[in-house]
Amino acid sequence: MSWELPSRISLREVGPRDGLQNEDPIPTDAKVSLVDTLSLTGVGRIEAVSFVRPSAIPQMADADEVWARINRSPRVRYSGLVPNLRGAVRALDAGVTELEVVVSASETHNLKNVNRTTGESLDEIAAILDMAHVRGASVQVIVSTAWGCPYEGDVPVGRVVSVASKAVLDGADSVSFGDTTGMATPTRVRKLVGAFRDANAGIPLNLHFHNTRGTGLANVLAALELGVADFDASVGGLGGCPYAPGATGNIATEELVYMAEDMGIDTGVSLDALLEAAAEAERAVGHTLPSQVLRAGPRTRIIPV
Repeated sequence: MSWELPSRISLREVGPRDGLQNEDPIPTDAKVSLVDTLSLTGVGRIEAVSFVRPSAIPQMADADEVWARINRSPRVRYSGLVPNLRGAVRALDAGVTELEVVVSASETHNLKNVNRTTGESLDEIAAILDMAHVRGASVQVIVSTAWGCPYEGDVPVGRVVSVASKAVLDGADSVSFGDTTGMATPTRVRKLVGAFRDANAGIPLNLHFHNTRGTGLANVLAALELGVADFDASVGGLGGCPYAPGATGNIATEELVYMAEDMGIDTGVSLDALLEAAAEAERAVGHTLPSQVLRAGPRTRIIPV
């Protein structure tokens, strides 16, 4: 069943974390500058850093410094990803009040990602939830490989919903489904969103799509038709997953904003400011980013005669 399209959607910009994590390390100054530039675009949330072991993800080795130095806008909520209890303690000690923690629906991907079974990760997530709530922070549980795994192939919808439901039962404030390797298609999006809502009515849901196989915005449209109004996107299309071969390409924030606004869906984001941020991100990483709107501009950009 489809609902009327949302009149407004909420976006979380994940380029500074999920995007840069998949690039060669860039200077701390460039990271801080990118977050500060994104803070002026009108985007309401920014995933700024990840509190992981530097030896595991050297791109995030300066997370504490970046978090301390960014110029926070009162109109933006800033969050940090944590891989485990130790990372959660670091984040909370640094003053982070919105945490994201990830678990893979695929057993093999979870072992590759954090060297634990899915069940072991869920047990630790329960402890993170308890600790974060005591300290006044919220936690979103991200279920990755929600539409497929590069090692196992299809992941059954029931398995994904079961993992998410366990997190909800343990106190997750919200859930996000991650299309880690770009394996989702609109029909698969409808099936998973419907099954999750049937099992967890009223739980806030975020969707994180990759454009690895060119279906990213089609998947967003399918979700919009179901009334989903909360999405991740990455400036310039930065990002991917270092533990999923070939999984480059989050959906580009400016492409999502361009499509939504042209459809009459408010994002609160200035496309012009976002394109400036995408150009800055491209300069920072030193290579062309995949965003087509960054190349062509919006449809309102007219070529002088």
